[in-house]
Amino acid sequence: MSEQVACNVTDVKPGTALLAELTLADGSEQPFAIVRAEDGEFYAIDDTCTHGQVSLSEGDVEGCEIECWAHGGRFDFRTGAATELPALSPVKAYPVRVDGELVLVDIDNPKTPQAS
Repeated sequence: MSEQVACNVTDVKPGTALLAELTLADGSEQPFAIVRAEDGEFYAIDDTCTHGQVSLSEGDVEGCEIECWAHGGRFDFRTGAATELPALSPVKAYPVRVDGELVLVDIDNPKTPQAS
C-alpha cells in the first residue's frame, strides 16, 4: 500500500492548504499540497506550480481552486487541471483518505487530470 500520513485533520483548517513532504518509492522527498476545501473535504496535489515553480500550498484556496501566489495561475485541486493563465499544464492530483485524525495520501497512484 502506498498511502502515507500527510498530516492530522486538525492541521489544515477549511479553505486552506498545507505543505507536506512525503517519501517517494526511490526514497527521495517530494512536496505535496494538502488542501482542505471549504466543505471540509481533503485533497492532495503536487505542490509545485507548473508555470512558476513556486509552492502552491502558500496560495489562496477559493471554491475548488488554489491560486499560485506568484503569478495568479489557478488549479482545480480536485483534478489537478490548470484553470487560469498563465498556468497551462496540470499538476498531479492524488487520492486522499481520512482515517480517524490522520490524512493519508496515495502518492503512487495519481489521478488522471481532467479538463475543467
